[in-house]
Amino acid sequence: MSEVSIIGLDLAKNVFQMHGEDASGTVLFRKKLRRDQVLKCLAAQPTCTVAMEACASSHYWGREIGRLGHAVRLITPDYVKPFVKRQKNDAADAEAICEAAQRPTMRFVAVKSEEQQAAAIVFRARDLLARQRTQTINALRGHLTEFGVVAAQGPTHVTKLVSAIIGHDTDIPELARPILRLLVEQLRSLNEKVALLDRELARRAKEDAEAKRLMTIPGIGPITATALVALAPTAQAFKRGRDFAAWLGLTPLQRSTGGKQKLGETSRMGERTLRRLLIIGASAAVRWAMRKGSTADPWLARMLARKPPMLVIVALANKMARIVWALMARGGTYRAPAAAK
Repeated sequence: MSEVSIIGLDLAKNVFQMHGEDASGTVLFRKKLRRDQVLKCLAAQPTCTVAMEACASSHYWGREIGRLGHAVRLITPDYVKPFVKRQKNDAADAEAICEAAQRPTMRFVAVKSEEQQAAAIVFRARDLLARQRTQTINALRGHLTEFGVVAAQGPTHVTKLVSAIIGHDTDIPELARPILRLLVEQLRSLNEKVALLDRELARRAKEDAEAKRLMTIPGIGPITATALVALAPTAQAFKRGRDFAAWLGLTPLQRSTGGKQKLGETSRMGERTLRRLLIIGASAAVRWAMRKGSTADPWLARMLARKPPMLVIVALANKMARIVWALMARGGTYRAPAAAK
């Protein structure tokens, strides 16, 4: 009997689908397993390759299956989809995962350790609280607009809304004030929690040597530096800085044919948190250069002279990503380019 060479595992909450093939591609088994049966079944299999989609809980299962001696391969779901034949179901998905993992040019996702996932929680939590804070501010602005109280957008103008609710010099009905005060208290609580997480990120940045080196790059502060250390794969996973920028989704989409190069908008494929933080940092650097009317970076000065600001921001974020990869791969700190004479 042939020995299993590769197993495609379709992950789920309770019922998992397993698809096994030998080295020649012959199907050896298709199984449905309950959650508590997965590791027992894989422990009984000879050492082989186990492929899964990179989705929720995939890194946990990758670590557990790796401890059994199997080679774990995680694949981006978008790369598995073309291999699904006709009807989409768990069995078809497991077979597609198995087939995709055998392609010689397939790109795989590195399995994250528990420490990496634990370090990433602070960024997810901060993003959640920041979104809730924005929702609360928008709710206050929308409610007060109905009573003729308006304020400019942005967190810095929220004090006007809060003063209108707490004070009694506006025509806000007394029936609405207690409810609006609840939203104000919620906003204060969210501000305190976001500030607490910011202090935690600043502490981690001071204690991490790599984060300190990344903060020498203009536009990268403690939050972005700590996020890069926690969320980005090892630099050795990419051949060059361009590949790292593409992984972040900071490169243009290509619609080229017939030898004609056609570049579109930014792909926005990859790690959203890191891409957003780099764009925010690049936006701050561009706004500072535009406000001062000059910059020490000759490349940025040339770009601002002939390109729209938003395009310059994305281009600068792309450049920052390449610099980040260079520092992570080769060490050292950032050295500013010499100004043109």
